[in-house]
Amino acid sequence: MAPHRVLEQVKRLIEAGFADYKETVRSRADVRSDGGAELLRPVLEALQLAAHLEPEAKRDLEIRLADCKLLCGDAEGSLRLCQRLLDADPATYHSTILVLRGFSHLHTGHLRRALEDFQSILEHDMPHPGSCVKAMCGRGLVRMLTGSPYLTALDYITASRLWLEEVVLFVKSYVPWNQRGLLYKILQEEGQKMLQRKHASPSASAVFRKKSTEHGFPFKEGDALGVHHLALLLLELEPSDEISQILSADALYQLGRMEEAHKTLLVSLGKNPQHSSVLARLALLQLKKGFLYDANQLIKKIIEIGDTSCLLPIMDIFKSEDRDLMQRHCHSTAMSILQNKEGDTYIKEAVAYLSLAIISSGGTDEASLLTRARCYAHLNQKKTAIFDFGTILKANPSHVRARCGRSFMYVILNKPKEAIQDIALALQMDQKLAIQEITSLKHEAQSLISRWLQDHCISTLTTMVEAKEKVFSEELANLPAIGHSLLLINERDSTCTILYADILIAKEMYDDALKHLQDIFGKVPNNVAAAARYGLIQMKRKNTQLAVQNLSILAEKDNKDLEFVLQFLDNKSRHHVAQVASQEASILTKGNQLEKALRYYTLAVLASKNKAKYVRSRVICLTRLKQYERALKDLHEIIKRNTSSNSPELVEDYCSAGHILFLILKDEEACNNYVKALQLDQSVALNNISSRPGRLSLSQHFQRIGLRYFEQQLYEEAWNLAEYGLIIDESNAELKKLKARIKREASGCVVH
Repeated sequence: MAPHRVLEQVKRLIEAGFADYKETVRSRADVRSDGGAELLRPVLEALQLAAHLEPEAKRDLEIRLADCKLLCGDAEGSLRLCQRLLDADPATYHSTILVLRGFSHLHTGHLRRALEDFQSILEHDMPHPGSCVKAMCGRGLVRMLTGSPYLTALDYITASRLWLEEVVLFVKSYVPWNQRGLLYKILQEEGQKMLQRKHASPSASAVFRKKSTEHGFPFKEGDALGVHHLALLLLELEPSDEISQILSADALYQLGRMEEAHKTLLVSLGKNPQHSSVLARLALLQLKKGFLYDANQLIKKIIEIGDTSCLLPIMDIFKSEDRDLMQRHCHSTAMSILQNKEGDTYIKEAVAYLSLAIISSGGTDEASLLTRARCYAHLNQKKTAIFDFGTILKANPSHVRARCGRSFMYVILNKPKEAIQDIALALQMDQKLAIQEITSLKHEAQSLISRWLQDHCISTLTTMVEAKEKVFSEELANLPAIGHSLLLINERDSTCTILYADILIAKEMYDDALKHLQDIFGKVPNNVAAAARYGLIQMKRKNTQLAVQNLSILAEKDNKDLEFVLQFLDNKSRHHVAQVASQEASILTKGNQLEKALRYYTLAVLASKNKAKYVRSRVICLTRLKQYERALKDLHEIIKRNTSSNSPELVEDYCSAGHILFLILKDEEACNNYVKALQLDQSVALNNISSRPGRLSLSQHFQRIGLRYFEQQLYEEAWNLAEYGLIIDESNAELKKLKARIKREASGCVVH
């Protein structure tokens, strides 16, 4: 056969082999699959033969031979051939050879050299279009391998916009099979990020713009057209991939091509009818068209699937006006369900709609958050409700309803500290609204909250007066609002009425307190607690006489409340009150008005913090009133507090106790107290005994009790009484006889 005919057949074989290879590559269903290189083995031999038969076309044929070697996996051979071709003639087909050498470097792991070759092609003064597209894909692959996914995506977007078919063929043939999956995933993810960057923060957008400019790309954030071309490339590489179909639909949506986006989503839904992310996108498009029924059916299907979170990644894709449309629709649907249907099932359905509304708003829809929190509370999901209330308060700390709602959840969880903190702030922000929220609760819950608020007020006031501070933290600043609110919630509770007066006094709002107390007197003229507060204010205004008169009313009726009121006075004022009260009591005692005098004595005792001299005065009054047990209790307290063993007052106290014990016929205890007095100081004790009950009388008591001890064979006790009895009255013959009898009967016993 003639050489030229052989050459023609060889060329036909070469072209047919390349065509078969390209068709095989294009028809691959999976981007990660390989195969087809075996079709190039005959082509490789044919190219070598053709180069021998046609020397004048040898360079063209060797370039194709280098390409064929690379595609067959012989990257080293391709690299050597490319280098020889460039050394022989660096000008002819320069870009084509550089592309092949760049890919050869890439396949042999020399990424830096590969990048230099690709960059040289792209920076050429007269770039070849086909070579530029391949160089851009090669550079993108190098950037992927060196950790620059964003720049990788930019390269492939630009290449796809220039020549999509060539990029598809390049990825399937020149990218190693074990790198194609990674490249595909990175392009997908970066495409999604580019669409989302339309709603990114200013700082993120600035970084995006800077990176684009630095690398020579006029690519704008959220460039939906570029992402659309990228999605087309991905779908060419793997037509059945749902994520790429959704990426394409999102890009079309942002481009305003709604019908095309709708068709793309329907194709994806046909493959997976339960794909909630696709359903959500379709629902939005239907809402945008005004097809509310169709949109609601799609949303219902999402709720049935139970994946309301599918909206989260979509929110960065939707335009703000469309997000608002979705939010309004879901919120109004939820409210309609709650208003027209009853039962936990429907409340759960409403919660699902509210969740979609909240997500659509970017988590800022206060109305939906508040309603959902209340639904969770109804469903007994208290901690979840607290989270929703907290989300509202984080963005808007002055939201009264949310603060009240969270407080009510804390009430149910029995956390008074947290509950009071929230309800106190709510009352300060908007008293009327907060009271409405409280009074909407069941009576038991209202009572519990009221009690906790009262306890909080009392605790704060007590801590304040104990610390002697005029202003005690911001808690005290909140008390007037709390106190007034308690009055409005519990109109008939006198405790709240008095508590409010205490708060006003603590805040030194005396005029307001007086006005409030006058209202109380108008309703209950004999209110002793109110009278005590009135007296306290008079004391603050230096009108001690009137103050003591009013404060004494509470004494002997509610000493605990009186002690609380007196805590508002400093030590100097309390001392003055005690003095005036004691003087008034003395005058009343002289006039034999003992009951009234007792009130003043008690006021003096409490005001002086149980000072002994005032307690002793009260003991005398109590004794005259025959309230012996109370008198003894006072004396025992004085004796217990007296640490001085040689104090004349202590001796007198023991004598007073002995005298009272005789009056209530507790002779043995009486004698024991007189013995203790004599042991401390005989002179002082005998002086007291002489005045009452008298030495003769007391010694007779000692003789009688001593004789009783003797008869019970308690010789030591009998001896002691006889001894001390003779100290009281040494002329008592019976006591002397008793001592003699004890000596005789208790011979051998040590009695002294």
